[in-house]
Amino acid sequence: MKDFWQRFRRNRGAVIGLVLLLAVILIALFAPLLFPQSPWKMVQRPFLPPFDMSQYPLGTDALGRNVIAGLAYGAQVSLLIGLVSTVVSLAIGIPLGAFAGYFGGWIDDSLMRFTEFFQTVPSFALAIVLVAIFEPSVMSIIAAIAIVSWPPVARLVRGEVLSLRSREYVEAAVLSGQKTSTIIWRQILPNTLSPIIVLASLMVATAILLESSLSFLGLGDPNMMSWGYMIGAARTVIRQAWWLSFLPGLAIVLTVLSLNLIGEGLNDALNPRLSRKGK
Repeated sequence: MKDFWQRFRRNRGAVIGLVLLLAVILIALFAPLLFPQSPWKMVQRPFLPPFDMSQYPLGTDALGRNVIAGLAYGAQVSLLIGLVSTVVSLAIGIPLGAFAGYFGGWIDDSLMRFTEFFQTVPSFALAIVLVAIFEPSVMSIIAAIAIVSWPPVARLVRGEVLSLRSREYVEAAVLSGQKTSTIIWRQILPNTLSPIIVLASLMVATAILLESSLSFLGLGDPNMMSWGYMIGAARTVIRQAWWLSFLPGLAIVLTVLSLNLIGEGLNDALNPRLSRKGK
């Protein structure tokens, strides 16, 4: 663990990304304490510019709602959907990829054709259709993003398992009579964690972008404030109140950038070849 942190810390971009992400997480966690009023509540006159009133440092929107409160509660929605949808995607993609890579043959062909079916349709278009069918809500958005995000996980795990299933320790486990499920889950998958962790960090960023895009189009949860909704609601008044689009857009950029920087840092820290070079 100490060596991992030392390698991670060498990447300055990754450290900056970690600091940014921790800041976003803290804002999301303490949003109810910092802003006890609902972000939907009208608190001042509309289009109050930033820094005009200390009580509302980032101004108000077209309906007089507190912009900074909306950003804080929007962080909750983005992180929740990003993390949960990624976990669901991993829960789908890892087993499918592991079985396809280990067994090969017709099982591999069938599972990969099934995976390719989801990849033939543009992920954003499929997500829009799924959310529209099941009605916009946090659960439907999570399900839609998970459904369009698991194929890359399955392909990555399949490739890793294909390269590991012929290793000596796997053959020794087979000869010792261990069950197939035990070999896959205890012998092979633990050795595929490094690329999966890196991919997961990037998937969270992609999920946040997808959720923001859906909310921008009016397919977000109508009961929850989100960054995409804030941008979409302000697009008609962008000349009159530029900050209403700029601030949530900046929040999305910084959060996604931080996750990408962390992903690069994790790749440097977990890649054994880079580790050997560092030594």
